[in-house]
Formats: sequence, C-alpha cells, structure tokens
Amino acid sequence: MTLTDEIAVVTGAGGGLGRALALELAARGMRVAALGRSADGVEETAAIGPEKQILPVVADVADAAAVREAFAQLAEVGPVTVLINNAAVYPRRDFLDESGESFAETVAINLGGMVNCTRAALDGMVEVGRGRIVNVSTFADIAPLPASSAYAVSKGAGRIFSRALVADLADRFPGIVINDWMPGMLATRMGIAQGLDPAQAARWGAALALWDDPALNGAVFEMDREILPPRGLKGRIKDAVLMRRRRARVIEV
Repeated sequence: MTLTDEIAVVTGAGGGLGRALALELAARGMRVAALGRSADGVEETAAIGPEKQILPVVADVADAAAVREAFAQLAEVGPVTVLINNAAVYPRRDFLDESGESFAETVAINLGGMVNCTRAALDGMVEVGRGRIVNVSTFADIAPLPASSAYAVSKGAGRIFSRALVADLADRFPGIVINDWMPGMLATRMGIAQGLDPAQAARWGAALALWDDPALNGAVFEMDREILPPRGLKGRIKDAVLMRRRRARVIEV
C-alpha cells in the first residue's frame, strides 16, 4: 500500500492552518480529505491543491452522525490512516457574556469534534492495525487569557483526551500513534497578525503526522520540537548515576 492509496483527514481545512496542512500533506503524496463546515472553504482548498489530490468533505465536526457518515464515505475510497484534529473555534467572550449554551457550543466543536472524528477514524485504523492521530493543541489550559474560558477549558480537555486515548489503546494497538502538537502563535484569523506563517507550521505538522514510529506514542510537540515530560527526583538521580541525558526529538522537514 502506498501513500496515494491511503487518506489523511484534516479537520477545519477550509482555511488557516487546516488548509495549509491539507496542502502540505498533498504535496507529500497523500490523498487528503479536507473536512470543514463551509463547502466554499474546503472546495477552495481542494482547488488550490494538486489536481484530484484533495477531496473536499463538508461536515460539522460537532455533529457525530455527520462525521460518521463522512468517514463511512471516505472508507469506500480508501483507508483513513492519518487524522489531524485541527478544527476549533475561539469566540473570545468574557465569561459574563457567556451562556451555558454558548459555552457548550465551543466545547462541542473543540473537544466534541476531536472525539467524534477520532472515534470515526479508529474503526478503520484498528482494522488495518495502524494509524496516526495528531491533535492540534495549545497551552491555553495552563495559562488562560482573558475572555477565553470556553476555549481554554475545551482545549485543555483535548490534551487530557489525548492521554486517555494512549492509555486505552497503546497496549492493544501499538501501531496507532497519537500525539499532541502545538503549532505556536500563527498569523491566522484565530492567531495574531505578527504570528508564524501557517505554511511553515504545516510543514512541521505534516511531517509529524507522517512520522511512522511507534516510539512517538504519547509524545507532545511544540512547533518542531518534543516537550519532554517532567522527571521526578528519583528519575533525575537515576539519570545522573547512569550518565543518561534525555534528548528532545526534533521534527525533520
């Protein structure tokens, strides 16, 4: 099976980082399903990419039934072996301006969409015995900004979801590798004007999604570098005694 036989799904691919990721994966030889709520957005992404390499898929990630239907249709085209959960919203609302409904809507997209797409993708990945899931993450849960409560809670829960997936799947399906990836502050609608070009971030994200190494399972990356988990005192003493130095892995583009 070659890359062109398989499908990579990128959510939120109607613009911004999602579009850049879809284009970069297509340039690397993958067939890409550009999934998003806006038909115009994903169709434009497909039109920009290599001819017939990007399939526009219209679905709301918060709608579990729509996501299942979209993945069922993709399974008829080829196996989904790569999923990048990128879709998210950042409403920038003070909590006093939130309602229970508006808060839940943000969580339904940012966390629920990740859950819906991951669950749909796993059916095929479990069948073929391998797959790559990259969850686009942030540090919003560690240091929330003002007017970002729903975003911070939903993205922080997404990081917990990644760890829970590894706990559930790693022993039984070592070929299904899951990572959190923080692309950095980007020059996109959700980012900042002076941020990083999403095309540069996409080169890191696509390379990580195609990095086929079970030892990566559960690793967290920021931009192009692994964030090493903290070590307790016993672990640090053991490293010192064995003259062992931990080295962060770097995404090669």
